[in-house]
Amino acid sequence: MRRRLGTSLYAGLLFTALGVIAWASGQPFVFPSLGPTAFVLAFEGHSDRPDAARIVASHLIGGLAGLLAWSLLGGQVPITATPPPLSAAGLGLAASATLSIMLTSWAMIATDAVHPPACATTLIVSLGLLSTPRQVGIIVVAVAILVGVNAAGERVIKRVDFVDDPLPT
Repeated sequence: MRRRLGTSLYAGLLFTALGVIAWASGQPFVFPSLGPTAFVLAFEGHSDRPDAARIVASHLIGGLAGLLAWSLLGGQVPITATPPPLSAAGLGLAASATLSIMLTSWAMIATDAVHPPACATTLIVSLGLLSTPRQVGIIVVAVAILVGVNAAGERVIKRVDFVDDPLPT
């Protein structure tokens, strides 16, 4: 019970920082694939440097792969509504999504930067929801902020845990 509550509250705390930045800036610092990343960080704890770099790199890979696929195949039509059956727009979006998943999967494995929520990031971009270079940059900055807030939070938690531990007798 304690782990469930702690994970839930901590994931919310991590997300709060980005929510405030999104609200204050009017920019998309909150997007769907950050939820799974916040959960992974809260549940597993990934503040050590290699994991932090892997998480940021995976979302960068997903963003770039999605941008490439969207530029080549997406037809510049975002999936804000379901395209008509057998339409060119629907085919372009399906092809863009497929290519982005393939590229992201290959690149994450090739670079040892595997973090499954990045596959959601690549779909967000390749389906035209956040598909400009600026928006992809914001995605990467948002992930880096999330990872940084987590690292700071874990340092605080370790100090509190140390303080709460009884002294050996």
